[in-house]
Amino acid sequence: MTQNIAISGARGLVGDALTTALQKSGHKVVPMVRTSSGNATEILWDIQRGIVNPDRLKGIDTVIHLAGENIASGRWNAAIKEKIRNSRVQGTRSLVNSLRDSEARPSTLVCASAVGFYGHRGDELLNESSPAGSGFLADVCREWEAEAMKAEELGIRVVCVRIGVVLSRKGGALAKMLLPFKLGAGGIVGNGRQYWSWIGLTDLVRILQFCAETPTVKGPVNAVSPEAATNYQFTKALGSVLHRPTIFPLPAFMAKLVLGEMADELLLASIRAQPAALQNAGFKFATPELKQCLELELR
Repeated sequence: MTQNIAISGARGLVGDALTTALQKSGHKVVPMVRTSSGNATEILWDIQRGIVNPDRLKGIDTVIHLAGENIASGRWNAAIKEKIRNSRVQGTRSLVNSLRDSEARPSTLVCASAVGFYGHRGDELLNESSPAGSGFLADVCREWEAEAMKAEELGIRVVCVRIGVVLSRKGGALAKMLLPFKLGAGGIVGNGRQYWSWIGLTDLVRILQFCAETPTVKGPVNAVSPEAATNYQFTKALGSVLHRPTIFPLPAFMAKLVLGEMADELLLASIRAQPAALQNAGFKFATPELKQCLELELR
């Protein structure tokens, strides 16, 4: 059944691809924007006030909330960390308050989260029932999801999609890696044993659509491939797909020197998440294997 779906962050990497996929499936997409372009179909919202006119939600079946400050835009300091936290925690709180104020509430809220929820956990196998970890990103994700889950009190089905490292040549972590790897300057980070839970953009879009369309899916959902890869495995797979050597390691101390706290949480932390909720719901991955995914996303 086709839906009217409002998307925050519709202009970002994931939001843009998701919009295209939803429209191809016959859904009507309504962008939620912070700066209006004058398009009458847009819904205006901001972090502090939420949806400026909650009446615009009339006829919306699902809200997909993707908006949030880029966590890898620069070296973390107190001000940047506050922006990251507020964009997710305060932004989601304001959005849910807007849903509460609306007389025509959507039936579903799909809210982005991240596998950073689990924190650094070594080689521990993690599923949606695993507890939150420690660290800045784990704290943000826990608070972020808690705000989203308050929409359940309004009779709304809530899905918190814990997204792994998104692989796409168009943006995100993979796009930043391409130049050094193509120049033959790629290599493992730290000892290379830390697990990276990854997901191709193609499958991430399919997961978000699946969550919007499947009434039985609710609560936390790990949006990761079935096989997390160690940094060593990831490095070798990317080098193989690009036909480049991977002989220039980035020692942990150097990563910390350059990136500070962000290195510990984004590059050196080990998160071995599994998509148990998706698999139990019958979701089928298009590219479950890393090399297969890289070949598709880099075409």
